[in-house]
Amino acid sequence: MENIAERAFFRYLTYSEEDERWEMVCTDAGYTEVPPYTIYPPNKEGHPRMFQRVAVGRTLNEYQMIYVTKGEGIFETMGSRYEVKPGSVITVFPGIRHFYKPVYEVGWMEYWVGFKGAHFELLRERGFLNPQQPFLEIGLQNDILDLYSEIIEEVRDQKPLYQIVASAKILSLIAEVNACARRRAQTSHAAQIVEAAKFIMAEKIYGDIDISSIASQLGISVSRLNDIFKTYTSMTPYQYYIHIKIHAAKSLLEQGELSVKEVAYRLGFEDQYHFSRLFKQKTGIAPSQWRAFMYE
Repeated sequence: MENIAERAFFRYLTYSEEDERWEMVCTDAGYTEVPPYTIYPPNKEGHPRMFQRVAVGRTLNEYQMIYVTKGEGIFETMGSRYEVKPGSVITVFPGIRHFYKPVYEVGWMEYWVGFKGAHFELLRERGFLNPQQPFLEIGLQNDILDLYSEIIEEVRDQKPLYQIVASAKILSLIAEVNACARRRAQTSHAAQIVEAAKFIMAEKIYGDIDISSIASQLGISVSRLNDIFKTYTSMTPYQYYIHIKIHAAKSLLEQGELSVKEVAYRLGFEDQYHFSRLFKQKTGIAPSQWRAFMYE
């Protein structure tokens, strides 16, 4: 991306029917360095009228993700007020009124990207874009800055199919912001708890586990263990235990030395039929079919 000394670059984009078939489009992108004692947004005439109202309140028909890397300010939406500082990410949602601006005496540096489309609506439905979490503190992350820079370069150059490339990078940006927020939420102690729980489950893979017993060994409550483990892995401890059991079952079946019944018993399933149903639920095929597939 070009030298920040330029202080600002932004572009509002058009998109074709071909772009819309991708179900994701980039609507705008840019960066702005706002010096202290500067009316926000600077260069108002360069922005469409609705976008000019960011400091007093507006409602957009698109998503925007704003990353502040310097300075400080405020962000308000849905009755909540947030203090913006370096490393803050603001997510604006379609149809939800909001405003944000830097502190007049301080200013800030911001990067943003706007986007819309059916695939982003699907991410919203599934919680990856959550209106209840419009503000995240992820810190100063080079990977995040690189993604903004790459998107802005696509928008600047507008090479063939740039819309598709830019929107794919927006997906990566959303994923990386979520990952950074989750990693930041984990203390080193929490990470140690998760790794210790995984170790205990791995030791018990050929038997059975009692989640309350694991929690007791780790000196925490069952609910606390569930919360930490799910935040860190996106699975409950029991779901993870079943996951590693099924992985071990695949390996045993591939070796071809044990019957399906023997594999079930080896892994601590007292009921072969329960094992078979669970294996098919997790893999899409029955254990006997898995073995046949591996030896085709």
